[in-house]
Amino acid sequence: MIKNNQVSNDLIPEVRQQVINQSVAILCDGNNIERSIHDVSKNKSAMIDFDKVIPKLLNGRGLNRLLYFREGKSISSKFAERLHENYYGSVIPCHKSADIPLTIKATQLASKVDTIIIMSGDSDYVDLVSHLKGEGVRVEIAAVKKTAARILVEEADYFYEITKEDWFVYKAPRKYINKK
Repeated sequence: MIKNNQVSNDLIPEVRQQVINQSVAILCDGNNIERSIHDVSKNKSAMIDFDKVIPKLLNGRGLNRLLYFREGKSISSKFAERLHENYYGSVIPCHKSADIPLTIKATQLASKVDTIIIMSGDSDYVDLVSHLKGEGVRVEIAAVKKTAARILVEEADYFYEITKEDWFVYKAPRKYINKK
């Protein structure tokens, strides 16, 4: 029962249940996120901290898939193992840009999830976001605001700003540091 514009406590568990049951896929354009973090932090050793970011992005929702697309340089096997162990995530190597493989995977997942979170600020994803929304999928963008295309942020249903709290600076073990 609603009185004086207040929601009855009886409705809250039902609403909470709908949020928890929401299925989410997170698709990360690794090169774009890494480049953005490096640009803003002015440090090539800065890396996204998935252990901080993923729980914030999910906000109590269920993770269906986490896919990390990476062009060029090989991905650390430890990083790939960590994504798999902690989030059942997969690393997808790309011949060139991640744009096309990420777009294909997002359209394949559209009928299987309620929400797709694209971790990228690249304006190349604007048409994808529009298409997914037309298919009834909620689309969220997670990116560094300073480097994210405004048109992409405006097209999304929600924007999560990746900030300095969401990354760390990798320090190589002492035995790997070159001594002069």
